[in-house]
Amino acid sequence: MENLKGKTAFITGGASGIGLALAHACCEEGMKVVIADIRQSAIDEALATFTDKSSVHALMLDVTDRKAFEKAADEAEAKFGNIHLLVNNAGIGCARGGLWEVSYAQTDVALDINLTAVLTGLQIFIPRMLKHGEGGHVVSTASKAALIAVPGCGLYNLTKQALISMTETLVSDLQGTTVGASVFCPGPFKSSLGQTSGEIEKIFLENEPGYKEPEAPKPRPGFDMSAFERNTRPAQEAAVRILRGVKRNDLYIFTHSEFKKGFEDRVNAMLRAFPDEKPNEEFCNAFGFLVSNPAITQQTQVPALDN
Repeated sequence: MENLKGKTAFITGGASGIGLALAHACCEEGMKVVIADIRQSAIDEALATFTDKSSVHALMLDVTDRKAFEKAADEAEAKFGNIHLLVNNAGIGCARGGLWEVSYAQTDVALDINLTAVLTGLQIFIPRMLKHGEGGHVVSTASKAALIAVPGCGLYNLTKQALISMTETLVSDLQGTTVGASVFCPGPFKSSLGQTSGEIEKIFLENEPGYKEPEAPKPRPGFDMSAFERNTRPAQEAAVRILRGVKRNDLYIFTHSEFKKGFEDRVNAMLRAFPDEKPNEEFCNAFGFLVSNPAITQQTQVPALDN
């Protein structure tokens, strides 16, 4: 989707942080934008940041409610017509701790919001995109944690890493159509994830027995908060990178070259885990659909942002 002007975007988790920055960036591209968020107060604040509200429509949506999600899609189409860009951006920073320590309820909320709701978005919007035939694209927000696991953040790591596999499969299955897909794996940006995660977790868990509002995460030993804040990038940059990835039809939208070495270490560890044996060519021919995925190899080199 090289030309975004006149097209319509639907952004979940769009009332703050990267989602809101992306909504503004889409408007600057001449798009119409639907912002969906579970928090009405955040929606009201977000709408106040737009001087021209004629191209923006906001609605309250719990992405874990499939019927409400379908109604939201209908409302968006009734307002602006066909949807061309779906951004599955709603997500939470999950409960910390070992995977054996988090509760069943915390696990369910993490999976429902960070994974199942993303699948719901695909199931609702991709058939509509294929039907209208005007071109389309899906972006699902994962995280740097999908590339390099963060200790003590198992729920977050696993839900975000699942979005990479989901998008790789999606791109393969959409070959030959006018719909593309990207997985967005941001590093640290100035967003409201920490605040909104607590607010949203409370919505889902406050009636659970023994629920306690989460405490502010304690810094890791030796963690330099001032250095972290100096090196946290503005949400507007994330929006620019997302739209560039959509226009380029990138499978992967990565943001921080600083994580490349750590990811190389992970990939090299996996390569070393394969037995040092010569591949059986007959096996490779018989199971070609298992031994490679041509859709992945189509990812081209992404230039520096100022290029």
